[in-house]
Amino acid sequence: MRIAVLANLKRNAPTWEGMAPDQWDDLDSPKTIGNIMDALRAGGHEVEFFEANILPPHNLVQNLERFAPDLCFNIAEGHFGDSRESHIPGILEMLRMPYTGSRVLTLALALDKPMTKRVLHYHGLPTPEFQVFECADDPIDADLLNGDGDLRFPLFVKPSREGTSMGVSAESIVHNEAELRAQVQKQIERYNQPILCERYIKGREITVGLVGNLAPTAARRIGKRALPGALTFFPPLEVDLNAYDASEAGLYTNYMKVELAEDFRYLCPAPLDPQTEHELKLLAAAVFRVIDCKDVARVDFRLDETNDNTPYILEVNPLPGLNPIYSDLCVQARANGWTYERLVNTIADNAAARYGLA
Repeated sequence: MRIAVLANLKRNAPTWEGMAPDQWDDLDSPKTIGNIMDALRAGGHEVEFFEANILPPHNLVQNLERFAPDLCFNIAEGHFGDSRESHIPGILEMLRMPYTGSRVLTLALALDKPMTKRVLHYHGLPTPEFQVFECADDPIDADLLNGDGDLRFPLFVKPSREGTSMGVSAESIVHNEAELRAQVQKQIERYNQPILCERYIKGREITVGLVGNLAPTAARRIGKRALPGALTFFPPLEVDLNAYDASEAGLYTNYMKVELAEDFRYLCPAPLDPQTEHELKLLAAAVFRVIDCKDVARVDFRLDETNDNTPYILEVNPLPGLNPIYSDLCVQARANGWTYERLVNTIADNAAARYGLA
């Protein structure tokens, strides 16, 4: 197949005075794009990279029409707006060009963490209680209060629509109302978006990566506690939080994901008892279903050490990173005995099968 790889490179991202230093931490490097292209070529495909921007000098629409791909391998994060990860897929659908990964609505939904949590809550899936703050002095919702009417401290504060743990640091854990409102104000000023505050789950951080697609009959079986065979579940990965400095406060912070990426400390497969591992995979499949993910996703959890390690869903990433060395999904695939080439080409094959491509 002729495959167009679509992504946003950090070096091509816009800049401006006063820009937050972590503004483009979720964008890709030329090395990662080169690795993806090499993997697809190893699969026998003709491949070309295009910067995922319709503006000159990139002119994505015209370049795609010239290249005429059979399939687009999309990992574009976008630059601006509260649905930026869905912009390129929206353009591809207008052009009637097939692409890998989740569709427009799913990508817009998953980027908005509070909206995702509302969908999870509707379906009875466990996610920490939360409130969205538009202003630092917003009244406190009942969801953040305990049975005595007091705030459920500690609480956790982070931006609503960012990836790569942007905004996540030791300061994200707040222990009183003054700290809560100060941190909300700080993040509003820095990220110019609503801020999510949720009950802090102290415990182990686990992520489950999966590839495949759910047929309706397979999706129904999730409720019967059977893992759907249409999905491949990679070994759960645990971030080895004890291997990092106490300044990270037991969190998988932006600093760890960016500055310490080359020295990522993890346990994969995570040391879990079979029942807990099955439960996490079952929940990951349920999230994949209700968010309507396609081809690939990664679901992040915390195990509540104050409540018998009960799992809570933190978020879902339908555009997981694909750096072959340290991206969570790639580490998990490697632990499953997969080469990087197999992972990348399986994602492409899943998409091709959905579109009925040879």
